[in-house]
Amino acid sequence: MAKLKAGVIGLGMGYNHLRGYMTHPDVEVVAIADRQADRREKAQKEFNLDKLYVEGIDMIRNEKLDILSVAVPNNQHKELTIAGLKAGAHVLCEKPMAMNTAEAEEMLETAKKLNRQLGIDFSYRFTPQSRAMKALVEEGRLGEIYYARSVWLRRRGVPGGTSSGFNTEGASGSWFYDKKQSGGGPLIDLGVHRLDLALWMMGYPEPAWVMGSTYSKIAPALVKNYTVEDLACAMIKFRNGATLELDASWASNIKENEQMSTRLLGDKGGIYQYNLNEGYTYDVEYYQEIEGKQYDCKLHPPVPEVKSAFHMFVEAVRDNKPFLATGEQGVTVMRLLDAIYESATTGKPVQF
Repeated sequence: MAKLKAGVIGLGMGYNHLRGYMTHPDVEVVAIADRQADRREKAQKEFNLDKLYVEGIDMIRNEKLDILSVAVPNNQHKELTIAGLKAGAHVLCEKPMAMNTAEAEEMLETAKKLNRQLGIDFSYRFTPQSRAMKALVEEGRLGEIYYARSVWLRRRGVPGGTSSGFNTEGASGSWFYDKKQSGGGPLIDLGVHRLDLALWMMGYPEPAWVMGSTYSKIAPALVKNYTVEDLACAMIKFRNGATLELDASWASNIKENEQMSTRLLGDKGGIYQYNLNEGYTYDVEYYQEIEGKQYDCKLHPPVPEVKSAFHMFVEAVRDNKPFLATGEQGVTVMRLLDAIYESATTGKPVQF
């Protein structure tokens, strides 16, 4: 079969998309787009690319793409995703799906109408530890999951705003803390990952109500023109009776530079995933009771390899099968994020 033609817009987080596609034998990356010349030049040198664009919309209009990755500031997701879908491409969009639920629903409706795949890069599903956790859940090892807590807290780590080691190529730029471009702060940036991971483990139960709070106590003194929260927390109650607690911060007075964890409690067992050495490697533990005795176990290295989001999206398009992280799930996450922000503003629970 002919190779699928792919293009990537945005070479911050999108550089991971580009690397992923370049390693898949059934894909040819035909074009990239980024407004920063140094990013375009770096990609061109590393991957010997011929077609470079400043504006993503020009790439969409000029190239006949089968696959499009959209990895730009959040306020551009809807426009470029819909343009790509209408041009005939299947689209993998960075998280969060959009600025709000209305935009996300428009994106999903367009994809359905045009019979195109719309995937969301909820990247923390694509780790060996997360897949091992999901396998245990699907095997019924936890039983009924009735409580979860999912956390991503930083001590000082505003993307592009503080000299704390978080100004990486994929997480830099003042747009992160400009509400007009991002839609929000750590809740929509970090919390979105932990929210999706917990929901995915729990089977995406239907929400009943949400109570949330946001605070901006530390970051405004560190970063100029800061217009979003620096900490958010929420409690989500589901119609099946389960509860999820969610915390996210870019700046908080905690011990660790960075602390990530997701805990799931079921009536037959429990799972706990956490980051190691305050960084981006992970471990996962499983707890259960056997004949009245309490047992703990860990995923022993070497951990099994799993396919990246980019490989799996290619195969979903190639084989005409659902992608692991769907547009429908992206809309659900946006509804919950919107509800948390609304609750934080009104001081009241938001009913679904």
